[in-house]
Amino acid sequence: MVKPVPAGSPTRISVLRDNRVVPLIPTARAGKATPQPWRHIKLERHAVGAIEIPEHVHGEFCLHLQLSGADDFEWWSEGRNRVERTAPGAMILLAPGTRDRLHWQGASERLILSFEPELLGDAAPSFRNRWSLDDPALAHLLRGMEAERASNWPLGALYADLLGLGLARHMLQRHASTPRRFELQGKLPMPKLRRTLEFMTDNLNRDLRLEDVAAEAGLSPFHFAREFRATTGQTPYQYLLDQRIDRAKHLLRATDWQVGEIGQQVGFASPVNFVRAFRQRVGATPGAWRSGSF
Repeated sequence: MVKPVPAGSPTRISVLRDNRVVPLIPTARAGKATPQPWRHIKLERHAVGAIEIPEHVHGEFCLHLQLSGADDFEWWSEGRNRVERTAPGAMILLAPGTRDRLHWQGASERLILSFEPELLGDAAPSFRNRWSLDDPALAHLLRGMEAERASNWPLGALYADLLGLGLARHMLQRHASTPRRFELQGKLPMPKLRRTLEFMTDNLNRDLRLEDVAAEAGLSPFHFAREFRATTGQTPYQYLLDQRIDRAKHLLRATDWQVGEIGQQVGFASPVNFVRAFRQRVGATPGAWRSGSF
């Protein structure tokens, strides 16, 4: 039985090698190492040369999505060895406890995502390692997750959590040894949900009405508010307020604007309302939060 891999860096995908927890990919990442808002997931983008990754053990699920390059790679695992042909869109799926060694025979760019078994809920089923996986829907989902990471999470932690749930649902329904149903609450389709989140994020400085946001989803205000809450666990107003406070924090850090001016920029009609909402959400006034004196 393979021992659990100890926790590694909170911002790096790590494996156990020679009894040490080390990054899976030894080269510097193409993306900047910044905290990621989703739970139980790490996502990295790498430009990988013709290198060998020495034998290691995975403590979490690991997914590779090849973005460029078409050179073969060779793997060794569980007494087996094989050379795989690759192309953009080729994927690898490895389950926790996998011990393997890799050799990439040429340069490639790839997304690597690891996730903890907890993402799949209690009593998750077993999964079979796939060294040559063809799953366009999963590849599309990973590219969407990378787009959020690369643009610094413009739709916030709520949308990141929903993407994580979408990943869990796909894995359980398509790749578990015994497929399982994984129903997300609510009926608001992800494309409509994304449009409404983008609309709210792009219009934080406006006094938005519920019917304005509902129109982006093609629904009545009542139907939209009900489905939005059932899908996300938040009301549209709570999401909008969270995004306004997050944008205000960014402006407090990045500019020397007056507090009242920042409040206007993020959609508060008066400085008093802004200060009150900020204090309720953060536990300090904007001025105290900016100076760090709380």
